[in-house]
Amino acid sequence: MEEMFELGTVSCPSGTLVLIDGGHLGLWSGNRSPADIDPAALGIEDAAMAADVAGAIDFVVTGPDASEAVLTFDRQPGSRLHDIPASKTAEFEAAFAEHCRSVGLDARLEALPVREAHALRAIRTGEEGGGSFSMFGVPVVAVGGVPRDRPLPVLATRVDYGDGVGECWSEISIRMSEGQVASSVSLGDIGVDWARVLFGDVDALNLWQHDEPVDGLADVAFWGAAADEAATTFAAPELGEPGEDGVHGWTGLPVSEAMDRALALSRWKDESGRRMAVDFRPHSHHWQIMREVRASPVEAGSVELGDARVLCAMTSWGDGFFPVTAELDPSGDLLAVRVRFADAP
Repeated sequence: MEEMFELGTVSCPSGTLVLIDGGHLGLWSGNRSPADIDPAALGIEDAAMAADVAGAIDFVVTGPDASEAVLTFDRQPGSRLHDIPASKTAEFEAAFAEHCRSVGLDARLEALPVREAHALRAIRTGEEGGGSFSMFGVPVVAVGGVPRDRPLPVLATRVDYGDGVGECWSEISIRMSEGQVASSVSLGDIGVDWARVLFGDVDALNLWQHDEPVDGLADVAFWGAAADEAATTFAAPELGEPGEDGVHGWTGLPVSEAMDRALALSRWKDESGRRMAVDFRPHSHHWQIMREVRASPVEAGSVELGDARVLCAMTSWGDGFFPVTAELDPSGDLLAVRVRFADAP
């Protein structure tokens, strides 16, 4: 038996909607070059590797068979090839040329003079009919032609998958308008590493502050086997946040004070191997939306960014690559965008 829930609404004044793992928005370059993103945000600490990634190159494919060449080369989604590390470009170009020779396609790579910003990738992808593109190796989906003038409901369908799984979302969809579905078009996959999907206007995402607090404040939260002992030692109250029973800590501290308390807790637990999680939470947009997610019975939350509302929801399946489709009416107008997590049992 399927059951449907409304998770909230999104608004998309630019007309281009982005579907992305909300945990990866710290990597979003907006209208800047991806070279401006600190490689440390990708988990890269080696200086030589960081320089290689920062100096990466984007390629456009040209020639009569460009579209088929990109598709059959099957290295990245989309019509362009992004973020090729500087030390790998010659090898990459040779592999592409050999592929085209082997299958008889007339196409070639041309390096872009400037790497394509993530927002521009999304806008171009939407204008090309929608689809997936790579952001530092993570597939992101963009679709154009989204209504600009009204809130759009985000609906999720829940199914009981039985023993060992239980109730999970089978899909999450954004409904653009009512009408007869004439066709369904694949938009590729969205890559999820943080167990969540965020639906957001492309211009709004350029305003997103992933780690930087919007008010100069931060929270500290801790929980686990040693949490009660830590609460006594550090005189920490229960956090008091909805959906976080048994979690202790402090809210609304100046960032420097919150950082000091989080570090002191971490040292205390590490010195004796105590079992406890410590979370430093600056009041960023990411914190705002995840605060709502934790408090929500459907694990979804929203935040206003400029004139737009973005929404983030947990997948209920954890991580993976999840297919996205667009439903079109007989005139080719967009009716809905769906993220599919699993088929009904």
